[in-house]
Amino acid sequence: MSGELNKKYSELKDSIKKLGSAIVAFSGGIDSTLVLKAAHDALGNNAVAVTADSPSLSRKELEETKKTAAQIGARHLVIQTEETKEESYLKNPSNRCYYCKSELYAKLKEISRQLGIKSILNGTNFDDLGDYRPGLIAADENEVISPLKDVKLTKNDIRNLARHLGLEAWDKPSSPCLSSRVPYGQQITMQKLSMIEKAEDFLKNFGIKELRVRHFGNLARIEVNEADKTTIMENFDSINKKFNEIGFNQIEVASFKSGNLNVMINVRAEN
Repeated sequence: MSGELNKKYSELKDSIKKLGSAIVAFSGGIDSTLVLKAAHDALGNNAVAVTADSPSLSRKELEETKKTAAQIGARHLVIQTEETKEESYLKNPSNRCYYCKSELYAKLKEISRQLGIKSILNGTNFDDLGDYRPGLIAADENEVISPLKDVKLTKNDIRNLARHLGLEAWDKPSSPCLSSRVPYGQQITMQKLSMIEKAEDFLKNFGIKELRVRHFGNLARIEVNEADKTTIMENFDSINKKFNEIGFNQIEVASFKSGNLNVMINVRAEN
């Protein structure tokens, strides 16, 4: 580990240690994983990971959070959140994440009161400040602390630190919630989320790690890296058959780019 990275990790731990105790909003992604590792190193059992479970979280992702928290040795709670019961969320506006995070932080505040823990931490990093993230507003409103951002750790810094710290998730691709696969303005339904989860789980059986299945009604747009397009084409018949069973009757293959739907804010609802 470089001297600069070591210094930043020490700053990260010190900033968390001053809190005395903390709840970590733990999605299992690399950002919140590093926050949990630092919090556990700094606070031991006074750091508690809390994962929000809802239909927008895939079952595989939920199991990954349990595995990662266990690797770190941290206390880990799984709670139910109810954003998928709120009409403001289901309408899928461009600031959908605001409603999700507001629900999450409200539940975390309840847990913090029950456990006598004042501080709530999230995994927002320094790079996130330049992206479209309405969830940051909810974090500010609920006085959630973003330690990675505060010590100016970038995504590249975070992956390098995680690798040097021996965290298995160091190279894990970003995986936002299943609702992010539905274009803004199109209603989110439990059926759509289930279709997306089944489709992505099937594709992962071919060794594809970074992908999105975007839900456009009867059409599924499979977004993968260039190197994985060959895998899709080589197995297209079986993929097409499975997707038909799931409920898609058309498939489109496109290049993967994180945040693709952020440029589709004005898509009109097609219900």
